[in-house]
Amino acid sequence: MKQYHGSGGVAMDVERSRFPYCVVWTPIPVLTWFFPIIGHMGICTSTGVIRDFAGPYFVSEDNMAFGKPAKYWKLDPAQVYASGPNAWDTAVHDASEEYKHRMHNLCCDNCHSHVALALNLMRYNNSTNWNMVTLCFFCLLYGKYVRSLPRQRG
Repeated sequence: MKQYHGSGGVAMDVERSRFPYCVVWTPIPVLTWFFPIIGHMGICTSTGVIRDFAGPYFVSEDNMAFGKPAKYWKLDPAQVYASGPNAWDTAVHDASEEYKHRMHNLCCDNCHSHVALALNLMRYNNSTNWNMVTLCFFCLLYGKYVRSLPRQRG
């Protein structure tokens, strides 16, 4: 089993696609071939369950629309400024519930917008200005390919 222990001792499990406190990205066939910065994005709960806005009125849980994540961007749960118990998971849940009532639009209300809403709700990095552009930029800058996770030695 390929695992990696990130901050806080929470383990990533590549084979089960568990990426706690991460934004995950996967290519979209054909579209990503022509535009490499375009892809499908999701956000993971504290236990690593992926939530992604997969289509009109549908937020997938644990089954990303275009396959397993190819990249992940590990976030720091200590940078959540929203109050309340389980603020991270509450924000991911609330964003997902909101997007279950929205029509998907490739250009302006899509999977990136869903992730941005979750980060805004939790006030990640003390910001409510997350959007598609900032997410794309930070995923390019800080995202790591899944295949590059080190093996745990037992």
